[in-house]
Amino acid sequence: MPKTARLTASGPAETAGAVHFTERPAWGAVGEGWRHLHGSVAEAGVSFEWHNFKTAAELDWGKSFHPGSIEVCLNLAGDGQVRCGREAAVFTGLTAGFYRRGDAPLAATRAAGQRHQFLTVEMSFDFLRRHLAGPAAALHPLVHEVVSGAANTSGVTTPARLTSRQQQLLASLRAAPVLAVAQPVWYQAKALEVAAEFFFAPPADGELFCQRQQRLARERADKVIALLRANLAATPTLEEIARAAGCSPFHLSRTFTAATGLTISQYARQLRLERAAELLKSGKFNVTEAALEVGYSSLSHFSQAFHETFGCCPGLYPLRTPAQSAGPGI
Repeated sequence: MPKTARLTASGPAETAGAVHFTERPAWGAVGEGWRHLHGSVAEAGVSFEWHNFKTAAELDWGKSFHPGSIEVCLNLAGDGQVRCGREAAVFTGLTAGFYRRGDAPLAATRAAGQRHQFLTVEMSFDFLRRHLAGPAAALHPLVHEVVSGAANTSGVTTPARLTSRQQQLLASLRAAPVLAVAQPVWYQAKALEVAAEFFFAPPADGELFCQRQQRLARERADKVIALLRANLAATPTLEEIARAAGCSPFHLSRTFTAATGLTISQYARQLRLERAAELLKSGKFNVTEAALEVGYSSLSHFSQAFHETFGCCPGLYPLRTPAQSAGPGI
């Protein structure tokens, strides 16, 4: 069970804090590096945000946490921490965890000079009580206390490594694959999926055999993904990857696809194209330079693959990138 810290302090009431609080000033220093994806903590009870920035100075991240909410952070890159009293949730690359902002503010920082990429899903206490009251007994204590109405304090939990399934969830949240009119329904369903993924405590009698096998498969898949990320321009052969993962190529191929829903080659292509999209968005690389940087020697093959993934040719992608937006109460 993750270690949990709690802090009590005087502050605005939950309802008043949720209505009048805004986090926009907290992200002023990063500009378009903070992008609101969907929702509003005050109005819908849940908000999704994507962060992609680098700052010269340490960033005070804690000013963005809404009073009366629990936030899940899926951290792809960059070091950050959220402190509650003497305890801290320390985020490094490819980790995830959550923290509760009650009456007391949480001290949180993001390291200077690093590229930070993370997605947050923030849920109000009211949202959690509406949707998680039934299975309350099985919830993590930090969430159970909210749902049962027993706590309005702040607290943190210890982050864990992002599994391959959670990385896939993060990728889907960054670009909802549904029409705009359907997004409120889609995002609410995704909020509940995030809750199911992170807020339930493991069984008291320990890890079941099937769970252990699934965990080992996820850990092996994570090793493969890390290897693919480190070699975007020249993907290792299946035999080389299997040796690094410590199993046979056949077993690795089967378990990797079961864990991620993609073959190793498909996942490698996805990582290469996502990196190319980031390079194009930065404005520092043209299409040819971005293609070469991620290992494509054929510009036509790169353009075709990019269009299949992002729905537009790479030359138009920076123009299709949504501008930073923030609705009321974000």
